[in-house]
Amino acid sequence: MTEIFRTPDERFEDLPGYPFAPNYAEAGGLRLHYVDEGEGDPVVFLHGEPTWSYLWRKVIPPVRDAGFRCIAPDLPGFGRSDKPTDIGWYSYDRHAEAAGALLEQLDLRDITFVVHDWGGPVGLRLAVDQPERVARLVILDTGLFTGRQHMSDAWIAFRDFVARTEDLPIGFLVKGACARDMPHDVFSAYEAPFPNAASKAGARAFPLMLPTSPDTPGADEGQRVLEALPGLDVPKFVLWADKDPILSLDIGTRFAAAIGAPEPEVVEDASHFLQEDAGEEIGQRIAAWLTS
Repeated sequence: MTEIFRTPDERFEDLPGYPFAPNYAEAGGLRLHYVDEGEGDPVVFLHGEPTWSYLWRKVIPPVRDAGFRCIAPDLPGFGRSDKPTDIGWYSYDRHAEAAGALLEQLDLRDITFVVHDWGGPVGLRLAVDQPERVARLVILDTGLFTGRQHMSDAWIAFRDFVARTEDLPIGFLVKGACARDMPHDVFSAYEAPFPNAASKAGARAFPLMLPTSPDTPGADEGQRVLEALPGLDVPKFVLWADKDPILSLDIGTRFAAAIGAPEPEVVEDASHFLQEDAGEEIGQRIAAWLTS
């Protein structure tokens, strides 16, 4: 077993705009944290790199208030979930297994997955592998990594920066991919789960484990999910930022077509972390789509 870091609870006290009580489950020897708010059919929000359930704090209330149970896990290595300190522990398979174990423990059915960034490969794989659980898909600024995709110069620069930076500046990375101003207390909230370099192994692992050729780990699974999604007969709703430097709107349009989804609806004046730029608007648009 790799060494596990567990962020002290006091790091999560009085975070701005995040009043949610913690909930925990066990999966693969790790304690996983998740937000669980409201009642009704479940909506599962899956974050990516290098965020945690805090990313969804402005999106959840409108969806919850529309009559849905909102569940937002922290993936292993993020938020209040346990953090293996060995960067080699992390893989696409392990993230999918951990998230899948949580769905099974909570016995969730008729799920709407809301996915972003690396939450896309994880959540969309769960939808394909457990179609009996899924009712709808909401997709925000994400993709599937098959080793065949073109990666932008901005992403390559980001990956190279992560590879050489052990003590990753989490708040800086989130703020740098927002179109609107980020208050300092919000900046600090993104850093809260990561008090030292050892706690950041998961955040460093995601960019480095993205398959860049078809023969690298995770590529076959990404290709399998990509090929299966057009045949997954559930409603799909795509929201995309207009100013994402990593995953442009053109990429979003092509991705939506590839998975059998309608063209993206655009979120104006928003960058890659569009939930930070326009969280309430996104929550309202998701709630309106779910109840239409």
